Parts: sequence; C-alpha cells; structure tokens
Amino acid sequence: MPERIKGIFAMVSACLIWGLAALYYKQIAYVPPLEVLSHRTLWSLVFLFGLLAYTGRLNEIGAMLFDKRSLVIVFVAALLISLNWFTYIVAIQIGRVLESSLGYYIFPLVAVLLGYIFLGERLTRVQLFAVGMATLAVIVLTLGLGVAPWISLILAVSFGFYGLSKKSLKAGPVVSVMGEVIVLAPIALIWLWGVHQFGWTGFDGKQGGYFGNGSNTGLLIFAGPITAAPLVLMSYAMKRLTLASVGLVQYLNPTMQFGLGALIFMEPVTGWHFIAFGLIWLGLALYSYEALRRERS
Repeated sequence: MPERIKGIFAMVSACLIWGLAALYYKQIAYVPPLEVLSHRTLWSLVFLFGLLAYTGRLNEIGAMLFDKRSLVIVFVAALLISLNWFTYIVAIQIGRVLESSLGYYIFPLVAVLLGYIFLGERLTRVQLFAVGMATLAVIVLTLGLGVAPWISLILAVSFGFYGLSKKSLKAGPVVSVMGEVIVLAPIALIWLWGVHQFGWTGFDGKQGGYFGNGSNTGLLIFAGPITAAPLVLMSYAMKRLTLASVGLVQYLNPTMQFGLGALIFMEPVTGWHFIAFGLIWLGLALYSYEALRRERS
C-alpha cells in the first residue's frame, strides 16, 4: 500500500476517534470533570510511556525535560492543553457539543491569526476574509443567542496558543505530549487522592471517587488510549501527507461532533446556528482552497 494512502487512513482514523470521543465522555458524564481530566492525564501517561518504551524513545523525554527552555515550553503547553481538555469534557457533560464543534472549526483560523500577530506571518486576502468570516460567525451567535459562545472561544484560543507555544519545540508530537502529561501527573494524583480520601468535589459539586467501582474503572482507564492513540496516528500521518491534506482531513473531527450534537444528543439547532456555521464553513472552504493552491505552487 502506498505511503500516502497509509497516511490518509491514519489521519482519518485519528479524526474518527476524536470525533466520536463525545460518545465516550457522555457515557461517563456522571463523573466530575476534574476527576475525568485527572484520569485522562494519568492513563495517557501510562499509554505513552509504554509506546515510547517499545519504540526505544524514552531517552528523548529526558533530553527535552532537562533542557530549561524546553521544560518551560512544555509547562506552558501542559497548562493550555489541560484547559482545552477540561473545557471539552465540561462541554460534553452539560450538553454543548455543538459549541465544542464550532470551537474546533474556528481553531485553524485562530491559528492563522496568532501566526500573524506573534510570528509576523503574512495573511493573504483570502485568509483575512476567512478570519473575518469566523469573527462574524461569533458575533452572529452572540447577538442571536444573547450570550457569547465561550466554550467555542476557549477551545479555539487555548488550542491555538497551545500550538503556538510548541512551534519552537524540537520534540515530536508524541514525545512532547508525554512531557506535558508528566508535568500534569503530580497535580492529577493530588486531586484524585483528595477525591478518594476527603471527598473533594469539582466546581459542579458532583461527588467523585468512581475509580475502583467495577465497570467505572475500565471506562476511566479507557480515557488514556482514547486521548493518546489519535496523537500517534496523527504523527504517523503527518510524516506521509502534505500539511494541506492533513488540514482538510482534520475537519472531519468537528463535523462528526456537529452531527453527534444535532442528531444523537438532540441539542437545539437554531437559525442562528445555521448562519454562524455557514459563515465558518465558507471561511474554511476558502482557507483550504488557498492552502492547497499555495502548496501546489
């Protein structure tokens, strides 16, 4: 099988896992989000440790974390990705899957804007128009629904700054995420210890301590591979596909989230949603066309 086809299969598989992950997090919606986040962190650590040990790349972790500059970058990235993960988990639990899908649609355009502001990357007219469409979509939803789509904005901006923070990191995606979960693991352990020993609850007041209760244990452990496996697949795909191809395929993730929110979870889809998503889809179509055109030239 040609390497490009393998790359496409890997990228599609990664996006399918990300897109369908809402079904998993909805299944454990009774578990407080901070407890889910802690398990997601710790079991991702176990999964990635096993993978890097198997491939003989554990030495790359030490090289990254013992470099002061890289350690600072990893720490900042860890805080940003934990905010992103936490917001996504909360969005699923409170029935805001549509809003989370909008956030991941907006993200590529936020990344373009951050590149312009912080890295001096030039924006073409098409890219500028696409960013304008995303801005207009947020304004439409804010005015139409009477409240800003905060979940979408937090997801898009946190993931955008997460990508920006890792621009100068030499480590690959799997190794760098391993570093991030290593940094977050002590916090996760402290939180789970407090949950089980003292009955700590999250901001929503839910009582935690579900790990060890039969099937709950398996479900929470599954948070590790469902987080780490797509990263491994995406890393495999990026070595075999052009960035434009990766960018196009990754829209499968928010598209599936949108479908789950509207058709499976039966979240209300108003006329304002159709207008906002229409603006985003138009902007992304133009942005993707421009990316493919520039890559070919």
